[in-house]
Amino acid sequence: MASDQILVTSPPSGVEQVSAVAHRSLSLLREAPKLPVGIILFVALVAIFAPLLAPHDAETSVKPIKIFAPAIYAGGTWDTALGTDFQGRDILSRLIYGARTSLIIGLLGTVFAGMLGVTLGIVSGYMGGLWDQVIMRITDAKLALPSLVFGIFLAAVLSPGLWTIILILMIVFWTRYARVIRGEVLSLRERDFVKLAEVTGAGKIRVMFRHILPNIMNTAMVLFSLTVGVAIILEASLSFLGVGVPPPTPTWGNMLADARPTLISERWTLTVAPGICIMLLVLAANLLGDWMRVRLDPQLRNR
Repeated sequence: MASDQILVTSPPSGVEQVSAVAHRSLSLLREAPKLPVGIILFVALVAIFAPLLAPHDAETSVKPIKIFAPAIYAGGTWDTALGTDFQGRDILSRLIYGARTSLIIGLLGTVFAGMLGVTLGIVSGYMGGLWDQVIMRITDAKLALPSLVFGIFLAAVLSPGLWTIILILMIVFWTRYARVIRGEVLSLRERDFVKLAEVTGAGKIRVMFRHILPNIMNTAMVLFSLTVGVAIILEASLSFLGVGVPPPTPTWGNMLADARPTLISERWTLTVAPGICIMLLVLAANLLGDWMRVRLDPQLRNR
């Protein structure tokens, strides 16, 4: 009688796991919409290499101090391709450094808001009871306030600065995460794998952040991608109203605020250039967020 052969399969090694993750990441990147990803990568590279790309100092006037027109007009020069502002500062250099400021504020503000909102959403949905009541009533009160008005109030109360704007964005946007994540957790906490973890003696903190958190990361990523664009617009709005990042730090909102007296003159680059930058970056972030929402939702993906 032939002996039975038992096939023993060993678990995948660390190298194989890393290779699988890299393969999935590359596959996801290949499927991503090319134009939004290209715009975001371009802005990110410009922000990273701003000191190398900017032809002049963004915070000081070009020497000799003179208001130059764009290079395509008479009297313009390619040394200041987009011209200079009312203080003689190079517009192109300020756009390049403004990309760095906008990305730092938009990304960090959204990340911190996501961390706070996801944590409170998980606690509210899983713990229930008094925890749920307190967190959701605070969330409802915050959602009743217009984001821009609330942001202006916080900016007026707190001292101006880059980190102040990041804190404001965190306070303004955490409720977006908390409300949606709570709804997901309410259904996840009744699933078999959560009940099994509870039966085996896992603590509440372990259940929330070891078993529930990984299952809501797709939703959190979609919310993050959709919130970045709104955060950039809010930062530009606060800077435009004079309660954002204080000068001379260049931001696209500050540039629009400085150009208000020239809206009806021929100095169109002062307003059009930062406006186009804000529009393209926000549009790319929203398009990428919509794609991720469809890509990560099985119900929408299979339609």
